[in-house]
Amino acid sequence: MRIRILWEGKTKDSHLRAIQEDLAGRIEHFTPLSLEELPAARGASHARKAGLTSSERALLEKLRGARKVLLDERGRERTSQEFAEWLGQEALRGSREVAFLVGGPDGFSTAFRQEADVLLALSRMTLTRDLARTLLLEQIYRGFTILRGYPYPR
Repeated sequence: MRIRILWEGKTKDSHLRAIQEDLAGRIEHFTPLSLEELPAARGASHARKAGLTSSERALLEKLRGARKVLLDERGRERTSQEFAEWLGQEALRGSREVAFLVGGPDGFSTAFRQEADVLLALSRMTLTRDLARTLLLEQIYRGFTILRGYPYPR
């Protein structure tokens, strides 16, 4: 199972970027990983009222066949153990690719959220995008260590 993480913009904080790179390298010991920075959406707030933006349509086309997990404050919160079990189930189901999507400051349109397979909330608290990206990577790594019985999660 391949993990793909797509997010809008670049991580500005160099310390968080270093942590992200470290975690990405650790995840790659378990599964192929792809990190993709998407260009910032322009004029998205007006387009969101009408449904999918052109960039969202292109993104859906790019992710055809992937299991789409959208980070969204309205999504389901999971414990680390539940998240690990979910990752394991995706692998057992034969999911070839799981794509995690982290939106920009305006998030994604309602129409785009409806196209997601899973809505996942990292927290009910508001997080910066840079911190949310880092936390997502850490939880993916933690999930794989839980599944393999490694001592990291303790």
